[in-house]
Amino acid sequence: MSDPSLPALLGGSPVRPEWPPAWPLPDPDVQAALTVAIASGAWGQYHGEHVCALEAELAAFHGVPHAITCASGTLAVEAALRALRVNAGDEVVMAAYEYESNFLTVHALGAKPILIDVHPDTWQLDPSQLEAAFTPQTKAVICSHLHGGLVPMREVVTLARKHNIGVIEDAAQAPGAMVEGKAAGTWGDVGTLSFGGSKLLTAGRGGALLFSDPQLHQRAKLWLHRGLQQWAPLSELQAAALRPQLRKLPDMNAKRAENVRELLTQLQSNPQWLQPLFRSDPNGLAFYKLGFQFNPTAFGLTRELFVKAMRAEGIAFDVGFKALHVGRSPSRFRAVGELPNATAAHERCVMLHHPVLSLSRADIQQVADAIAKVYRYRDMFAERAPSDRS
Repeated sequence: MSDPSLPALLGGSPVRPEWPPAWPLPDPDVQAALTVAIASGAWGQYHGEHVCALEAELAAFHGVPHAITCASGTLAVEAALRALRVNAGDEVVMAAYEYESNFLTVHALGAKPILIDVHPDTWQLDPSQLEAAFTPQTKAVICSHLHGGLVPMREVVTLARKHNIGVIEDAAQAPGAMVEGKAAGTWGDVGTLSFGGSKLLTAGRGGALLFSDPQLHQRAKLWLHRGLQQWAPLSELQAAALRPQLRKLPDMNAKRAENVRELLTQLQSNPQWLQPLFRSDPNGLAFYKLGFQFNPTAFGLTRELFVKAMRAEGIAFDVGFKALHVGRSPSRFRAVGELPNATAAHERCVMLHHPVLSLSRADIQQVADAIAKVYRYRDMFAERAPSDRS
């Protein structure tokens, strides 16, 4: 008979038998907004009140004069590149550990991604690598804030301005975060947001662009329109759902930050296992994913087996992104240096998905308990599942 205290992957009982929470969480304000939009007929209009209102609210929230919504965060990045007049034959610098769709979007324009290394502590784009990447063909830099970490944007923007290179700040994973005293998405020439189904601000699909420069705003707006109509718009119903979420975003981010702080306190006895991808208090950050540098030697399990065991406990851990230089033909990019830190991120990053961070302290305790339980039985994993350690 199996021991119920064992890890679930070894036949025991999961710490969280109800599995991870579904997203989005139930929200009566969103429900009420959708009900009103449907009752008024706004949900079926080309030019109703909600898209215009959301764009104004996004601009005010971020302290910029212009915002445009569109059909996805990926489309927002493409519109940003086009606003900066990135064309075939140009170069776009980005971190080698990045969201794959941004890499593919650069290719879609016929431009070439130039990959630089990430910082060894945070696995975010490292500004110290930028100048070695710049050439006369460089037109833009894409900076993405990933897994709870933040790119030091002041240094990026200073270097880019020196060389007359545009900056796109992708804040899809960090809406509402503060970066060196400014809202994420407002440091660069263009900021981008995503409202995809798993995002902190969600409408199932959708994205937005943020501008301080009216000329860039106008270029993106013209490209996104075919005559009177935007050809890939956000719908009125999506905008109606997003407006109450935006109003509550600061409070929700504060709650997630508080829960991240609590989880890190629970893990302090063995910090070598999991190092978060930020080196400050979590207050002011945004956690779409809570990323960690996983140390398989210290923990005693491979990353893949750790993730598998945690998911069996009902905790939504996953591996990080696949680094852009791994498994791709070198003809598809130019790498600046050996990219050892991006390779480390590719091999060792793990991420906790955010929904549990929006719940109670008891839910956070379950995450810590599950990690501790899997660690406690690490030797038994080695005995029963040796193939998983390869």
